[in-house]
Amino acid sequence: MTPEYLLQHVFGYQRFRGHQREIIDHVAGGGDALVLMPTGGGKSLCYQIPALLRAGTAVVVSPLIALMQDQVDALEQLGVKAAFINSSLPWEEVRAREQRLLRGEYDLVYVAPERLCTDAFLDKLARIPQALLAIDEAHCVSQWGHDFRPEYLQLAVLAERFPDVPRIALTATADAATRREILERLQLKEARVFAASFDRPNIRYRVAPKAAPRRQLLAFLEEHRGEAGIVYCLSRKRVEDTARFLQQAGFAALPYHAGLAAETRAAHQQRFLHEEAVVMVATVAFGMGIDKPDVRFVAHLDLPKSLEAYYQETGRAGRDGLAAEAWMLYGLQDVVMVRQLLAQSQADERIKRIEHHKLEALLGYCETTECRRQVLLRYFGEILAEPCGNCDTCLEPPAVWEATREARMALSCVYRTGQRFGVKYLIDVLRGQADERIRRFGHDRVSTFGIGGHLSAAQWKSVFRQLTAAGYLAVDMAGHGGLRLTEKCRPLLRGEEILRLRHDPQVRKTAAAKDRRAAGMPEDEDGKRLWAALRALRRQLAEAQQVPPYIIFSDATLADLVERRPRDPGDLLEVVGIGDAKRERYGQAILEVIRDHEVAA
Repeated sequence: MTPEYLLQHVFGYQRFRGHQREIIDHVAGGGDALVLMPTGGGKSLCYQIPALLRAGTAVVVSPLIALMQDQVDALEQLGVKAAFINSSLPWEEVRAREQRLLRGEYDLVYVAPERLCTDAFLDKLARIPQALLAIDEAHCVSQWGHDFRPEYLQLAVLAERFPDVPRIALTATADAATRREILERLQLKEARVFAASFDRPNIRYRVAPKAAPRRQLLAFLEEHRGEAGIVYCLSRKRVEDTARFLQQAGFAALPYHAGLAAETRAAHQQRFLHEEAVVMVATVAFGMGIDKPDVRFVAHLDLPKSLEAYYQETGRAGRDGLAAEAWMLYGLQDVVMVRQLLAQSQADERIKRIEHHKLEALLGYCETTECRRQVLLRYFGEILAEPCGNCDTCLEPPAVWEATREARMALSCVYRTGQRFGVKYLIDVLRGQADERIRRFGHDRVSTFGIGGHLSAAQWKSVFRQLTAAGYLAVDMAGHGGLRLTEKCRPLLRGEEILRLRHDPQVRKTAAAKDRRAAGMPEDEDGKRLWAALRALRRQLAEAQQVPPYIIFSDATLADLVERRPRDPGDLLEVVGIGDAKRERYGQAILEVIRDHEVAA
């Protein structure tokens, strides 16, 4: 069998993308590899096809039970012999699957790193021919990364125990420092590194100033009513409150965080996977290992930890390649919070410098007036030659104003009031709002009192946010979050520097729900009816097998079926995502739905 044969007849695709064929040839030939490829870019094929080409069983390291379940369900639909072995199984079933592994009955077996690295499991692997060892979510081994997992450090033992078995490490997010650490910690120094483009052109990136978060979120979700998505919040309380708010607004919203009972989390995750319009409101405890391809949006109500975390989390949208959206609210309190976290860090100076770099990159992304996609890709060492045309700064370029005078007013006010007050107090002083507290401190008599009446409180808040993000102001930890001047502000105060800031766009009122076409849905009425009929078939098949609908067919497959309208079984192999097994299993039902539609039309 050739890679092309497996690609079409097992996985249902007509051609390889990017570096896929080169990676497959390298690993199938016995070489080690580190693969950097965006979510939805086809990483899994890079080890699944070599696993079928090589003799023996491929062992795949995966960090989460949900990911294993999804991958195995999907492979079984394709007719591939796969299994997972993890703590969700009864002891008797674990033992039975291990016996089948020893008998060579599996093409691929998924295990967690902590199980794989036990002496007992390693001894079992030593008794079987291994096709390859794949380490998914390899960034988990890196302490520079956003999702470090200490159990991944044990995986270096694979190089020592099985030096002749090819190993492939895969990740969707890794900057230069993370890549170096993956290669070092997994003993992959001789591995070839394959770096695909990090660009996800189907995702639209938008960042909005945080003004009225609930109203803003509701306006955004009205654009996506009837679609599945994820809303990330920083705290458990915010998760609970936001989920309740969205439920009251008529959304099928569910909370997810580590404080919920395990059975509640599992039930909510199953609803998200199996239903087609659930909004999961979650902390970052949710998401890694979720293979649901039809997530149409990811919203952040608070700043993520880093640009890597942001890229990973937003990458959970649009895995099927259809249009999706990444939307984030960002405000002054977010800047204060991340700077406080950095100041509180107990790490050594070298790690602090890296953390500082990551923070500045994140704030720079939020405040940029450039194409957001260009800024994001540049962080990962990739240059996008032209603005993308699919982010907020491209679609609605932000206005910039010469703010040197106002910035000096703000900085002077911080200095004149003793460098120990928060933004609200400082804005009241600048705008001449002499309340009892200001009079008690005598700040109604400082030279900056009332000099900023020409700007609204919201405009001053934007100035302070941008000055803090740019490093002219710092958060005074000893002063309970008050702002203080940094060395960077000296040239600005002396009149030696010109400063331009962005105008924050006006917050729009919540719009009424629009007649919005779902991603992939045809525009014409006849196409919409066939789309609905095929979705109903998909839902019926999924319920019968108790698997998520996307395991049967993705939305991209439905869209291709509507466009091609195959008439006989041979035509089905031309459809995205349909190989021999799915044609055999579902072909007759698909053709009947299309024939019935044509007759009714």
